[in-house]
Amino acid sequence: MPSRRTVLAATVGVTASLAVGTPAHADDTALRSLISRMPLEEKVGQLFVTRVYGHSATAPDQADADANLSELGVRTAAELIAKYRVGGIIYFSWAHNTRDPYQIADLSNGIQKASLGQPRGLPVLIATDQEHGIVCRIGKPATLFPGAMALGAGGSRTDARTVGRISGAELRAMGVNQDYSPDADVNVNPANPIIGVRSFGADPEAVAGLVAAEVTGYQDSRVAATAKHFPGHGDTAVDSHTGFPVITHSRELWGKLDAVPFRAAVKAGIDAIMTAHLKVPALDDSGDPATLSHPIVTGVLRGELGYDGVVVTDSLGMAGVRQKYGDERVPVLALKAGVDQLLDPPSLDVAWNAVIAAVRNGELTEARIDESVLRVLRLKARLGLFEEPYVSRAGVDLVVGSAEHLATADRIAERTTTLLVNRAGLLPLSRRTHGNVLVVGADPASPSGTTGPPTGVLAAALRELGFTATVLSTGTAPSAETVTKAVAAARAADAVVVATYNVTAADPQRTLVEQLAATGRPVVAVAVRNPYDVAQLPAVPAYLASYSWTDVELRAAARVIAGRVAPRGKLPVAVQRADDPAQVLYRVGHGLSY
Repeated sequence: MPSRRTVLAATVGVTASLAVGTPAHADDTALRSLISRMPLEEKVGQLFVTRVYGHSATAPDQADADANLSELGVRTAAELIAKYRVGGIIYFSWAHNTRDPYQIADLSNGIQKASLGQPRGLPVLIATDQEHGIVCRIGKPATLFPGAMALGAGGSRTDARTVGRISGAELRAMGVNQDYSPDADVNVNPANPIIGVRSFGADPEAVAGLVAAEVTGYQDSRVAATAKHFPGHGDTAVDSHTGFPVITHSRELWGKLDAVPFRAAVKAGIDAIMTAHLKVPALDDSGDPATLSHPIVTGVLRGELGYDGVVVTDSLGMAGVRQKYGDERVPVLALKAGVDQLLDPPSLDVAWNAVIAAVRNGELTEARIDESVLRVLRLKARLGLFEEPYVSRAGVDLVVGSAEHLATADRIAERTTTLLVNRAGLLPLSRRTHGNVLVVGADPASPSGTTGPPTGVLAAALRELGFTATVLSTGTAPSAETVTKAVAAARAADAVVVATYNVTAADPQRTLVEQLAATGRPVVAVAVRNPYDVAQLPAVPAYLASYSWTDVELRAAARVIAGRVAPRGKLPVAVQRADDPAQVLYRVGHGLSY
């Protein structure tokens, strides 16, 4: 591994001219000089952030080397960097980048070494999606926190800042220096299939405060926070991974609702903002997705909101950005719109060559490329990557998953669990009268790096609290036979705890819960994703919302059920009546306690 002196020598003058934490318009002389010596191909490479398969930068498993060869035309991350000089790499669990903290740190060091070893070598922005809650790429033994909507229920900006600070410190210790978090969308559509609990809530001012707090926490730990998905993805019933959503808000409504958290992020000094692949006709009536819209990226984000930091696209492999234009046009149009970083194109070779061709044929100027390269290099300098690109295993030992961090995550989770219904004071359950508990319900695939399944985690937590707990997983679509089996088991228990997951009107989960309640046994339901489930099951005597099925949130729900802690969460979104969605069943701010 090159020494610190070698790294500094490779980028002489940069760290002196642009120290960590300096504003975007500090003296750029050294960075501009660096850019002037870079060939066009290297400049274009700096604008790409791409996936790469494997746990190692130089020696991935054979299957990962084969996947790289098939999708990227290279075998390893080191070869990828040598060929394309990419400025960023994104880690995914499915790409086998995130086995354990030591491995992640070693991979990060290998990537930095490969890049810094090139002529005019530059450090790499290493990114991931560590939102917490239902979206995490790096799991145990790293500390996992409640997700955004849970933090919205807690309502504490101090907790949001703590999540950013601790999560950022752990990411940085593993060599990850950019996080695609927080989600700044205002989730006002209960049918939103892709944001939902990834949002802090439905109140724009409350969301804005939590976004700004988390941004500050991450950036205090020298990790670039990334607010997403501009200009706002909170009011759509279409997933932009698979379709092309349209936001029909008027310009006035957009300014009062969607824009508020992004303004707060800009005011907080956000390092990066991610664009959304959706149409907002009130901001641009061309029919182009926001990612490719000059009126939205340059006109609104840069002009009206005054943002001059890095703008990164959402993944260029998503359907929302690929439906109107071919893969060779998308990166060119994104740069023309004002974007700086191009995230994970389906074919890096196609995209990289398309941008180079656009410069050579005059569609893009090299000055326009230089502008984005400068923003990317400013960010790398501000993060201290020219000075400290490498991490150590000792740093991992000191920071990642420390006892203090894990205890903090548990305490924060206890402040988020929301008690929606508690008829006749059923909760908290007493071990003396309800000591034998049956835990049933949905067991969706566990979020990355958590123990799972949810029913097992809930039962284990109840056992630790002195209950006798048995488990019967009934799934998200229980059959009639499964329902019958669960009802028989419930009759032998003192109480039933049932996990629900995005219950709909025709959902067999409704049949399960209704028949469990008909046994006469006390039923406690826990909505383990969207809190809207309670509207579909009005007869349940006690209902909690945990906002995710990660261990930390389920353990907190168990402590609330057992009365070890009082519920403190307040709904950050409204719950409408199932039979009349125009009527609100539970308003923002609803939450019981004892």
